[in-house]
Amino acid sequence: MNKPAPAGRAAYPHFLPITSRWMDNDVYGHVNNVVYYSYFDTVVNEYLIRAAVLDVEHGTTIGLVVETQCNYFAPLVFPDRIDAGLRVARLGTSSVRYEVGLFRDADAAPAAQGHFVHVYVDRATRRPVRLPAQLRAALEPLCVAGPAQ
Repeated sequence: MNKPAPAGRAAYPHFLPITSRWMDNDVYGHVNNVVYYSYFDTVVNEYLIRAAVLDVEHGTTIGLVVETQCNYFAPLVFPDRIDAGLRVARLGTSSVRYEVGLFRDADAAPAAQGHFVHVYVDRATRRPVRLPAQLRAALEPLCVAGPAQ
């Protein structure tokens, strides 16, 4: 398995600072691998909520994670400050591939990077739906190769 080359800060159009917590560390003295996925989830949902395209309580369309992956390059450790970079690698008809880079303090290279894919579905039926126009418009500025890939 070939590990991808780390993408630098310039590859990500949106950043969210995240403060690591004492409880994020594991017995090996670094942030536990499952916590990285919570950071991924945090930066994506923060962006969607602030862009007013995710109503977690009443929205009729929700994103379900159908794929996720992470590559680790260097450890994160409490009390590191983490900059979570966000970009969209693919904006499909009913799905989005979000890519995230986790940068320690002011480091130029990420400690980890990965992705997850959301398939957007009707909340009640759980059947895929077309991305709502407002969601597509909010995500287009994050597209690494331009809108409507």
